[in-house]
Amino acid sequence: MTACTTTKDGTASPSSTGSTSASSSPGDPEVPKVSVPLDASKYAADPCGLVPADVLTPLRLPVPGEIRSAGNDPRTKGGPSCVWKIRGEGTGVSMTVLTNNRDRGAGGLAGLYAGYKQQTLIRFLEPAPDVDGYPAIYFDLTDMRSVGSCGLGVGIADDLAVDVYAQGYQGQDDSCGTAAKIAAAMIKTLKGA
Repeated sequence: MTACTTTKDGTASPSSTGSTSASSSPGDPEVPKVSVPLDASKYAADPCGLVPADVLTPLRLPVPGEIRSAGNDPRTKGGPSCVWKIRGEGTGVSMTVLTNNRDRGAGGLAGLYAGYKQQTLIRFLEPAPDVDGYPAIYFDLTDMRSVGSCGLGVGIADDLAVDVYAQGYQGQDDSCGTAAKIAAAMIKTLKGA
């Protein structure tokens, strides 16, 4: 299931802040900046290519994932995505490159913070540990980490974020750990390492 893009479909409005410092308060308009932006345009048609099989296989996620092009469906509104579902378990991960949010002027972590301030589709937002040097947040309609669903937004440019959503896992450590592994693999691929 791809609940992450259903509840976070990019309706956020852009932030008007010019701050360069990170904030520890989720409602604060000060958004962590990306010091070394990454270009994800090469993967717009194939976001599944951002995560190699050697990362997916130990997580029991299927190779290849299912590509979903950006569209008007709530699951694809934020941008192109890849979905990996473990058959028969209700467990899986989706990863959405939020290009449509960027194109609407609501990109990057700033757009997610702005969505949180509106309290419509993002009602939970909390700073997360950086992913390989890139700023990250936990976010969702509500905090579902304790029941095994974790939404992780990673800023890869000031105007572009990637949403990794792990669902159906065994609590916060399992779900957020899986999301962080997928996000770290995505960053490594974009860095060309």
